[in-house]
Amino acid sequence: MPVMPGAEPYHHAGGPVGVLLCHGFTGSPQSLRPWAEHLAEAGLTVALPRLPGHGTTWQEMNRTRWEDWYAALDKELADLRGRCSDVFVMGLSLGGCMALRLAEVHGTEIRGVVVVNPSIANDVPLLKLAPLLQLFVPSVPGVAGDIKKEGATELGYTRTPVRAAASLPRLWALTQTELDRLVQPVLVFHSPQDHVVKPTSVRILREKLTGGNLNVVELADSYHVATLDNDADRIFAGSLEFVRANASVPLQGD
Repeated sequence: MPVMPGAEPYHHAGGPVGVLLCHGFTGSPQSLRPWAEHLAEAGLTVALPRLPGHGTTWQEMNRTRWEDWYAALDKELADLRGRCSDVFVMGLSLGGCMALRLAEVHGTEIRGVVVVNPSIANDVPLLKLAPLLQLFVPSVPGVAGDIKKEGATELGYTRTPVRAAASLPRLWALTQTELDRLVQPVLVFHSPQDHVVKPTSVRILREKLTGGNLNVVELADSYHVATLDNDADRIFAGSLEFVRANASVPLQGD
């Protein structure tokens, strides 16, 4: 299946500190590419995979489930851990959920987590109906492209594949149930004006992560895809500072 131009994965071999970046549901690596390149320029080893079913057609994505996307990220994580002394995980939207899930499962093997407008709750009415809708319709209108910055665009599907979406409640439930396993520092970038993910997810993180390891930074000038929006530079700089503060070894070039 041909990959949409711009949706290709990105990898960079840098120093001993690695970062795994996880793009969002129906999105592609394009939404995180500037972030990945910023981290690579700072000397980090970076992996930004294209998740199965993404960056091609929504019909192909309808043949995949969250377990497929998570498995691809887990494989990339294992590769990074084999090459780097420290590994951080970062993600946007549902990619943020999967980054948190990786940290729950792998514990201290992951040094820290950075998420942007994470989606960890089933708070979209249409998605609540997905298990039933999949019996009748293959897709519904898409959610990609929620960006405030004029001229900025996200490379994602214009349709949401319903069968793929119907698998999400299980991932959300697993992630929420085991949030108490997160011992790593967690940095959350949150856009109050988000037309895709409601504030429920950040509220849950505030309620569950009470051990002093959570820091929430608000992005006043961005919508959901903040990594391509007006506050992108704040995310890039803040995440790099977070890595420097929590890595056990210096970054390459520091």
